[in-house]
Amino acid sequence: MAFTYTNSKGKQYFLHGRETTLKGTDKKQTIYFFAGEVKDGALDAVPAGRAVAESASGLPVLKKA
Repeated sequence: MAFTYTNSKGKQYFLHGRETTLKGTDKKQTIYFFAGEVKDGALDAVPAGRAVAESASGLPVLKKA
């Protein structure tokens, strides 16, 4: 079951993660994002050291805890 977050406006978002390779290097980095529906890469929990916050427009974002 994907981690869900309901914002102050009542819209539900699902947490996703994707590993990408940075341009110009071979370094890999995991990016985290919220989507309105469950897709490939959905995560079951917030990663360690991160916390969910809400922007002024109501979009959820992950911040360092």
